Amino acid sequence: MKNQSFIPIIIGTDINAYNMAISFHEEYGIKPILVGKEEMSFTKWSSIIERIEIHSNLWDKTEFVAVLSEVAKKYKAPGKQLLLIGTNDFYVRLIIENTEALKEMYVFNYMSEELMNNLLVKSNFYKLCEEHGIDVPKTYNYSCAKKEPFTEEVLFPLIIKPSNGVQYYKNKFPGQQKVYKVETHEELNNVINQVNASGYEEDLIIQDFIPGDDTYMWDSVFYMSSKGKAQLSTLAQVVLQEHTVTAIGNYTALITRYNEDLMKKLQHFLEAVGYVGFANFDLKFDERDGKFKVFEVNIRQGRSSYYTTALGHNMARYFVDDVIHEKEKPLTLLNEHYLFTVVPKIVLKKFVDNKEIQKEVRMLLKAGKWGNPLFYKQDKDFKRKFYLIARQFNYYRKYKNNNW
Repeated sequence: MKNQSFIPIIIGTDINAYNMAISFHEEYGIKPILVGKEEMSFTKWSSIIERIEIHSNLWDKTEFVAVLSEVAKKYKAPGKQLLLIGTNDFYVRLIIENTEALKEMYVFNYMSEELMNNLLVKSNFYKLCEEHGIDVPKTYNYSCAKKEPFTEEVLFPLIIKPSNGVQYYKNKFPGQQKVYKVETHEELNNVINQVNASGYEEDLIIQDFIPGDDTYMWDSVFYMSSKGKAQLSTLAQVVLQEHTVTAIGNYTALITRYNEDLMKKLQHFLEAVGYVGFANFDLKFDERDGKFKVFEVNIRQGRSSYYTTALGHNMARYFVDDVIHEKEKPLTLLNEHYLFTVVPKIVLKKFVDNKEIQKEVRMLLKAGKWGNPLFYKQDKDFKRKFYLIARQFNYYRKYKNNNW
């Protein structure tokens, strides 16, 4: 590793972990350590990762600290701090719940447990949004603990999703989806009955479906310093999201935008609630009233947040400057025009129905204002390149055969 005063320890082995790893490599020439539950093809063959520590019990709450203690003992070195970064909500939750034990070994920038629960449990989050003037879709809560019939008068179509995603995925069942779209009372009751039978006992969120294709979805990334001050604010319009039922909500292409009023509104919300670290909002534009409605905030950088790094605002640098060097920075409202994608050009050209966005995509591709982080030039492993090419072909098949 290069001569830096820190060693990055990234928890996760997926696409988000890879994007964080290349951010460290680009900025500092460092190969991070990854800690994961299992090997994944995004990172498994990468030449820019020092080592992947696989611990099958990483998801076990009672073992999490023991695993990270073992990792800390192995990699601690004189004059170097271990910088800890989670790449999904579950890992970040475990870091926050074990802050006291972990801060003896690592440095990191995550919020309090109370605030996390108010943000991650969607029924709490929507109340918080209402208090701070953030627009959200019309929403109903259904209690899977009480299991009473759902009797609200509603207009269809509706979206159904778990209020507590971590608990939801602990209760697996056939046909389980991340998000459901239902058109009738019968479909609504079928989903409720399936989820009730699974053993999940938190709330379900039943929500007005905001019309519009993928391009009505928006993404916003913030970095909030350990003192709770916004240092980076971005906005991007989704071009495509995943179309398989288990992956809806994962963006595969987006174009960066600028809307100062919206960015400032989200900034004030995060500062008011005492947020720290990366935040990633999912929003949708509702043309019926001209408002951006917030669905959720991920308590970490998202898998498509790499566009900040591509545009000179390296994600790793925000962590390092804040947590290691304690630098204060003025707020940057990102105002660039760039296309982020993890799907091949043919998918963008063939499966984006919005004609205006399609035209813009082609213009950005032609101008070279685009990037796919998975094809990081410094990552030279041949097996990984072969896997990625096969994956690009598979993306074409997925979009051809799935329409959410």
